[in-house]
Amino acid sequence: MRNKIIAVNAVIVLIVGLLAFAIVRTQLAAEISSTDQLKRSARRDVAGAAAQLQLDGLRAERWLATKAAEPATRSALSKATPEARGDAARQLADQIASAAASALGAKPTIVAVVDNAGKIVGRNGSDLNRGDDVAGAYPPFKEAIAKAHPGSDVWAEKGRSDQYIASYAPVREESGRAAGMLVLGVAINDALARVGDATTGRGVLLVNAAGDTVANTSNAGDDVKAAVQAGAADVKAALTTGNYTASGSGEIIFAVAPLAGFGDGQRTAVVAAAPPSLLPGAGAIPLSILGAMALGLILVFAGGWFLGNYISRPIAALEEGLLMILNGQTDKRFELDHAELGGLAFRIDQLLNQLMGVEEDNTDDEGRVSKAPTAANFGEALSVDKSGGHAAQSADVDASKLAAEPAEAYYARLYREYINAKKALGEQVDHITDAAFKSRIQGMEQDATSKHGRPVRYHVQSNGREVVLLAVPL
Repeated sequence: MRNKIIAVNAVIVLIVGLLAFAIVRTQLAAEISSTDQLKRSARRDVAGAAAQLQLDGLRAERWLATKAAEPATRSALSKATPEARGDAARQLADQIASAAASALGAKPTIVAVVDNAGKIVGRNGSDLNRGDDVAGAYPPFKEAIAKAHPGSDVWAEKGRSDQYIASYAPVREESGRAAGMLVLGVAINDALARVGDATTGRGVLLVNAAGDTVANTSNAGDDVKAAVQAGAADVKAALTTGNYTASGSGEIIFAVAPLAGFGDGQRTAVVAAAPPSLLPGAGAIPLSILGAMALGLILVFAGGWFLGNYISRPIAALEEGLLMILNGQTDKRFELDHAELGGLAFRIDQLLNQLMGVEEDNTDDEGRVSKAPTAANFGEALSVDKSGGHAAQSADVDASKLAAEPAEAYYARLYREYINAKKALGEQVDHITDAAFKSRIQGMEQDATSKHGRPVRYHVQSNGREVVLLAVPL
């Protein structure tokens, strides 16, 4: 029995546990690995990264514009000789670079003063690069010089070893004529690291129109780069239309956002790859169900063991006792204290006593004989003196007082006196209830009324041997 209890409950726990495990695992996989959900996640990441890069560029433009309007900036470009202009431009660039770290929250890699021809007059920290033609390398910058308007762009010319997010603002003479440009460049890797911290995917990349990776964050692996290269057509489409697009290659899902505020808006895009799962570590969640199932099995084994012992031990005792009786030990009886099987053992003892002619002990704790009441016992208990009116007269009962007593009080008093008289003689009265006594008295009163022709009530009288009810005509 013990093994059956354990087996049945263990199977139930296994079925429920494995079913819950399968359902939770399937639902989690559908939610956290859904292609649509991953594309939405990549779109959110790329939108945030693109917005942050362009916002940083705009802040740099505005700040450079204030610096370009200062007299010291105009003075650096108005020196008489190239050497004087170069020295003044370097000094100015060093000052701007120092101030930019606290004003913009990022340390610039390069700060340069550029003349109207697009050549570097001077830069911070070095006398190198004087005379370099940056306008020739970056057509959008050349156009900005010609139109004297600020802007930002990605400068990533391999021949020049440039890797900057460059922002620039025009410098004007007091007459309002354009005199050159102030340029501030932040290393691409530093800029991407700032925006990459806010994303949840596999990395952020800057990609050109050909799909080649210009720069990327440290968590962008080769598989992500290969997937973006394979999706070059999607990158080009995003740059052409100016819209965000989501694509994928293999298991890599990514989204593309053109940097519309950089250059002409069709040269560089930001790519953000979605994470493998929207909820890292979610694969361990269903395992907790298996753990709970294992705990349930342990409890089933423990509970089944105790429950099996609770049932099987008394059954084994009954079986062993019956075998002893069959083998001739006829005086064997079961005294089993058990909530469920104790009654069965008692009935078996009664059956054995009847079959073997053994009289049972039917006395109570006080030695009184205990037996079930019969109809005859009840009739004898309500025996009535047959002498009728003569007995009533000899009892000297006040009939008028008896008639004046309210009915409920009369029946209650009569029952109380009758029970007390019976108890005084040592008789059992547990089987005589108030309702049965009252019903019987009322029936007797109706019979006596028919006999005497007038109402009758009863009076209790005891002669030392028995208790009788005397009919008193009213």
